[in-house]
Amino acid sequence: MSPPLSDRLTVVLLTYNCGEWIARTVDHLQRLGLPMIAVDNASRDDNVAQLTAAGVEVMRLPRNIGAAARNVGARRARTPYLAFCDDDGWFTGEGLDAAVAALDRHPRLALVNARILVGEEERLDPISAEMAQSPLPVGDLPGLPLLGFMAGAVIVRRSAFLDVGGYDERLFIGGEEETLAVPLAAAGWQLRYLPEVVVRHFPSTANAGHIRHFGVRNTLVTAWRHRPAARAASWTWFILRTTPSRRVAVRGLAMAGAMLPSVLRERRVIDAELDRQLTLLEQRRRQATPTRRRAAHSVW
Repeated sequence: MSPPLSDRLTVVLLTYNCGEWIARTVDHLQRLGLPMIAVDNASRDDNVAQLTAAGVEVMRLPRNIGAAARNVGARRARTPYLAFCDDDGWFTGEGLDAAVAALDRHPRLALVNARILVGEEERLDPISAEMAQSPLPVGDLPGLPLLGFMAGAVIVRRSAFLDVGGYDERLFIGGEEETLAVPLAAAGWQLRYLPEVVVRHFPSTANAGHIRHFGVRNTLVTAWRHRPAARAASWTWFILRTTPSRRVAVRGLAMAGAMLPSVLRERRVIDAELDRQLTLLEQRRRQATPTRRRAAHSVW
């Protein structure tokens, strides 16, 4: 007999100044009957008080460390798998057993990305539609192969996440998915899109305008840490010329430049096959992104 899901899976909820909507998120997550850990990025509103009143275990950080707050929750959890969730969405319960079963059966599977439904009308997120058309080699694992993901809609193998160091605190937030996806893939881990797993998302855009330069910085840092020089240079040029705001592009480039010494120290070029797969995804992105339109700063 299989152990209960609550012995296998913990919800790690990332929160930041979300007092206006966190009650709904927590209500839905608590219906799953899973252990839950909320990691709060130094919120200034009543978010933490609401979480505590709802009986949620809260780890309140003294400062905002962005995506790396998920590392704190991962280290605290005691189950082999983690459901990473943002404060503006929740797993519905559909497909969670299938995701855990897949992770149990396939020891090199590190991450399962859910199908994301947006808003009350449950629109399919465009990223989910793209994932469903993945051009990467399928292999013998369930689902469709990925080289990226959506950070708040994934179930991860805790050991794989921690083995590659989780999220880099220096990169804060914004396109953080690729900063983790490439190291996972380089270490031999597999990522999959499993559409039977479902996340409902009610996007909050309160902070979106303040992090776009981080997304530029992070995609450039990832490229120069892991890609052959010619590929990294080509991708840098593409990102800079397709970012619609010149100010955002310049600021992101300057931030990446400031990290250049550490990037060069840590540079480990990926193998040719992984580079080929990333290039295949980038080619699709280039074809779908006319010059001066906003570029997506991650590949999936």
